[in-house]
Amino acid sequence: MTLLLTRRDLNAVLDPAACADALREGFRAAPHTSVQGQRVRTDLPFPGTATALIPGLLPGIDAYTVKVNAKFPGARPALRGVICLHSGRDGELLALLDSATLTAWRTGTAAALGTHLLAGQGDMAVLGVVGAGAQAEATVRALDALRGRRDLVVHDADPGRAAEFAARHGGRALASATEVAAVADTVVLATWSRRPLLAAADTRAGMHLTSLGSDEPGKRELAADLLRTALLVVDDRELAARTGAPASAGLPATAVDATLGEILTGAHPGRTHPSDLTVHAPVGLPWQDLALAWQAYERAERSGIGQRVDLLG
Repeated sequence: MTLLLTRRDLNAVLDPAACADALREGFRAAPHTSVQGQRVRTDLPFPGTATALIPGLLPGIDAYTVKVNAKFPGARPALRGVICLHSGRDGELLALLDSATLTAWRTGTAAALGTHLLAGQGDMAVLGVVGAGAQAEATVRALDALRGRRDLVVHDADPGRAAEFAARHGGRALASATEVAAVADTVVLATWSRRPLLAAADTRAGMHLTSLGSDEPGKRELAADLLRTALLVVDDRELAARTGAPASAGLPATAVDATLGEILTGAHPGRTHPSDLTVHAPVGLPWQDLALAWQAYERAERSGIGQRVDLLG
């Protein structure tokens, strides 16, 4: 029997702080995985793309994930798909999980973890959000669990969605990304933009920016001069150089200063001075799906949440 976990089920069993802990440990353990994950993406003869992440593996977890997503920017939700959680012993399909929900949780939580590690010390005076979708929602939720903030400003191409986001999180909506950057100490961008929304001239010393939108070729949120100026941290050097923010900006692989894993293990110091300008630009890795899918599966099993289905019946 396979456990089916829907959006509602996942939101019931997942916890921001626990997810952050799982990803923190994952960043430390992932380099020791014997088989590295792959990210496969293709255009479609429709207004979207298909993406697969295989396999999600972590030492100590006797299971793996396979994720298949459809990304259609004009749809709501823009991402739809499924994550298959398989037993590492015999390949049994342990669970089918809604990919849109789990991806938002793992992307947002990983973004919050990187933001927390790289932003200045203490509470955030003003957190800025550009793109008021599911990933930004998950990022703000996880950031609130990791550290405090005093104010929030948000911009979205849809003013109504920005206003709703601001109302949910006790913030205010602004008219542009540059207006957000002008008042925020930390900015999280989670858009489908294919042109830079912010350049070096839009930043100040000491700022931190997390860019989630540059996860496919051609998608750009930050200009090349900003990426060159900042301490640039990614989740995977090879992937970032091929499809991430530096690749989309036409920068060489040497533009990357560190990975988040290197900062967590102390191999790189990260921010060393309050005036440093830092950028976190992850692409998303298969093991992150496993880290949260396994946590969701175990919690759902203990709590009796989800529906059992016999796919072979």
